[in-house]
Amino acid sequence: MNNEALIPQVCVITNVRVDTPDVKTFRVVALDGKKPFVHKPGQCAMISMPGVGEAMISITSSPTNEEYIEFSIKRCGCFTEWIHQAEAGQQITVRGPYGNGFPVDTAFKGQNLVFIAGGIGLAPLRSVINYVRHFPERYGTVDIVYGARSMGDLVYYKEIIDEWCKDSNINVHLTIDREEEGWDGHVGFIPNFVKELNFSTDKTAVLCGPPIMIKFTLEGLKSLGFKETQIFTTLELRMKCAIGKCGRCNIGSKYVCKDGPVFRLDELDELPDEY
Repeated sequence: MNNEALIPQVCVITNVRVDTPDVKTFRVVALDGKKPFVHKPGQCAMISMPGVGEAMISITSSPTNEEYIEFSIKRCGCFTEWIHQAEAGQQITVRGPYGNGFPVDTAFKGQNLVFIAGGIGLAPLRSVINYVRHFPERYGTVDIVYGARSMGDLVYYKEIIDEWCKDSNINVHLTIDREEEGWDGHVGFIPNFVKELNFSTDKTAVLCGPPIMIKFTLEGLKSLGFKETQIFTTLELRMKCAIGKCGRCNIGSKYVCKDGPVFRLDELDELPDEY
């Protein structure tokens, strides 16, 4: 991490998109109208408003987007409640990027990939999915398994249908928890859906979602024959200061904000079971 990442930049929200009843995506640029910094898929940034608060948020736009960065934020606390009231033109401060990203140029290169996400867990994966879409020649087949409580809770639904589903090398598998009018797709929880899809083990799996979803999905992948070295996840909980000083995200010898948020499963198995 370079020292510039520690200095907040004044930025401007240029667009606010409503994704679900409690998730909005904010498009942000620096005061000069340019992208405030370069990042890797999976990295985070600290968004703040002096006098209001701050929060560590995943960068959801792909590094291949050179015009702006985006953050998809779920309303779930004081700061997120405030930013959900923000409109285009609102100034905020942003510092980053922080953490390590997904190994898109090493471990993922040349591999078949399966992304598995639940609810707002798709937000941290959107950056790497769109990065992979931008360079299809570098990767094999891509499967995306995504589920939410209801059809209305599926973030990026329009992008998924209008863009991801139309890519020739991508297979999208959507599910919601319970049947509802207007939905003719799969119904059921993600862990069971993954086992039903019965993926072959010639893939690298990437997970993000609620802890309970990750726990049972991991069990399902292992039952299919996936090894721990084939599975990556990103931990979005507890991060506070972003530089490993406050200790809130400490697990054993690791700090999620510095050593993560992306981890391979065998790396997590070496740590205390605190998540």
